[in-house]
Amino acid sequence: MPSALADIRILDLTRILAGPTCTQLLGDLGCDVLKIEKPGAGDDTRKWGPPYAPAKGGGDTNESAYYLAANRNKRSVAIDIATAEGQALIRSLLASSDVLVQNFKAGTLARYGLDHDSLKGQFPGLVYCSISGFGQTGPYADRAGYDYLAQGYGGIMSLTGAPDGEPMKVGVGIADIMCGMYASSAILAALHHKARTGEGQHIDLALLDTQVAWLANEGVNYLLSGKVPQRLGNEHPNIVPYKRFDTADGEVVLAAGNDAQFRRFCRFAGAEELAHDPRFSGNPDRVRNRTALYALLVPIFRQKTTSVWVEGLTALGVPCGPVNDLAQVFADPQVQHREMQIDMPHPLTSSGTVPLLGNPIKMSATPPAYAKPPPFLGQHTDEVLRELLGLDDAELDRLRRQGVIG
Repeated sequence: MPSALADIRILDLTRILAGPTCTQLLGDLGCDVLKIEKPGAGDDTRKWGPPYAPAKGGGDTNESAYYLAANRNKRSVAIDIATAEGQALIRSLLASSDVLVQNFKAGTLARYGLDHDSLKGQFPGLVYCSISGFGQTGPYADRAGYDYLAQGYGGIMSLTGAPDGEPMKVGVGIADIMCGMYASSAILAALHHKARTGEGQHIDLALLDTQVAWLANEGVNYLLSGKVPQRLGNEHPNIVPYKRFDTADGEVVLAAGNDAQFRRFCRFAGAEELAHDPRFSGNPDRVRNRTALYALLVPIFRQKTTSVWVEGLTALGVPCGPVNDLAQVFADPQVQHREMQIDMPHPLTSSGTVPLLGNPIKMSATPPAYAKPPPFLGQHTDEVLRELLGLDDAELDRLRRQGVIG
């Protein structure tokens, strides 16, 4: 069964997380992704360990968990774009490519003649996606950007953490990941436009812009009220009760999203009087009186075990779940049923496979496919240059001796 995007080729000049997240998603959906890497070095994240995948014969490979997490379904082609011949190879590969994705600092690729303005005349149908920290325009455009900076500049850290604690970043590179998700959506929209008109375009995505965009309800809370939201820890600004609680043997989260759910919770908890208390009878009342309500709920939750709360409230249609660590996450029967852990063959590892996170997209006709494990550096250089450019062994040897390819 052909994948949804099997006729699309992407020239991927990205590294770290935002760009690779975008291109991995598109690769899962069938795109032929050519990951262009610097010979001898490659994507910076290859070295971001430990942990690394264990190697055959003992020790570690050079494949870090960080790199492996965002680079499956790609072919690694080692080309030095700082050389004139390397730049010429990129232009030649673009002749059979639909999309170029890059996440260099704004202006960097112009030095190599590989920016959008330099390419659009020769490749008018090219969808060119630039991912950067602050975008291609504006007073911060020339600054380097990282996920941590975007979380700080973009306000999410001010909303994350305990009310009396320090601002806290999210535990994974969520600004990078969300920027990659926005980029994949934008690329698909641009490809649809190209299919109708033949016209390519430049997509300009910034970590800061996307971070501000997914402030979501808290961002609009501020714009509507003019009040700067404060950290609420594990609480919700607009829904109560919506919080983590200690149980007799662990932790649960309760997310009672409406008054009916709150009443059912109160009955199960043996505290029906709370549902009739005018301070708590409606969600707006509970939001205004959250401190008083939570003070009453803390000792109630300690009276039952986690499993009793989760099973009892779930049976009543009240959202309640455990606070799992990652061992519990991957042992969870629902996570296993949905195949959110996968194993792919890998030629360098001691087991011959590598464990990865599954794609959450479920499609009836063209589901994501796991065709290629994350490549080792330069694994497909000769294959791609022979296949797409017709280079022979002598030419490949010459380019390799001159350091143009790896």
